[in-house]
Amino acid sequence: MSASDLALIPFVSVQNMMRLILEIGTETCIAEIETYLEEDFRRWPLFDKTPRVASHSHEGVIELMPTSDGIEYGFKYVNGHPKNMKDGLQTVTAFGVLASVDTGYPLLFAEMTILTALRTAATSALATKYLAPKGATTMAMIGNGAQAEFQALALKTVCGISKVRLFDVDPKATEKCARNLAGSGMTVIKCATPEEAILGAQIITTCTADKKNATVLSDNMVGAGVHINGIGGDCPGKTELHRDIVMRSDVFVEYPEQTRIEGEIQQMPEDFPITELWQVMTGEKPGRTDDAQQITLFDGVGFAIEDFSALRWLRDKVSNGRFCHMLDMVADPDDPRDLFGMVQRERERMSAA
Repeated sequence: MSASDLALIPFVSVQNMMRLILEIGTETCIAEIETYLEEDFRRWPLFDKTPRVASHSHEGVIELMPTSDGIEYGFKYVNGHPKNMKDGLQTVTAFGVLASVDTGYPLLFAEMTILTALRTAATSALATKYLAPKGATTMAMIGNGAQAEFQALALKTVCGISKVRLFDVDPKATEKCARNLAGSGMTVIKCATPEEAILGAQIITTCTADKKNATVLSDNMVGAGVHINGIGGDCPGKTELHRDIVMRSDVFVEYPEQTRIEGEIQQMPEDFPITELWQVMTGEKPGRTDDAQQITLFDGVGFAIEDFSALRWLRDKVSNGRFCHMLDMVADPDDPRDLFGMVQRERERMSAA
């Protein structure tokens, strides 16, 4: 490969990400990412794992999420600023990089605001596939913001959900979500209260944005036999479920060292029992054992390996050169010892032009 080839790195912009999704279809994208996620969860022990590196402020958090499988390295930059909504800005934005461990050279740059929505939904679907009661057809979606439609479509595609009951403290968010899901093949029901939303639902997903300890679900709202995806709590001081719900649940997590700091189980003692999701998938630990009485809780905070899976999927999708631009991102002189000379020769080229 020539030096010029090494200098050029595929970049997936927001526009190209949208075009890719529209050509393939949102549900197909989620289903394919879920497959990549399952592959990586099944080889979970091979990965470097560390809690994300977070910089907290009064208004939000900025995080770096790195991991490697020993062959490739990936990281995501992501923020979480709930106050942005009132200024007409996204609560979450993100971008990511996939690189070769062998050379350290980047292999892919990508927007990850949209890609994170796809992978978060695919992760919820993966957990639900293993933990929900058999034959579940109805989900309650509490919090109808930017993630809600992706969550509903993921559970429809991967888990066979046919009905979604929506609630948000902002009725405009519920209207938006219902409008976007029209024609999806799901029965969509707009609800005035969270109690109404969870009525008859075998699966409850909470995804709210406020950076605080909230009680989105109180203990008396949750009956036996349900599965909960608690995905809104993702930083210290931010939870959605009353601790008594957590006490009554069998809790499944991505990476305990991170979830005990950021998830619903930050409310619990350090020795509160949990099961890692990858252990259920490989058969090392049981998941749901009783459809009638057991409450299962996927305490999902998002982990770097999931972003790695999504970046792997995206890299494969743009390997044909479509849906990406080639960016001149790596200085790659003919003589690797002569970076200064490379700069000087560019001045000569500019003068000649």
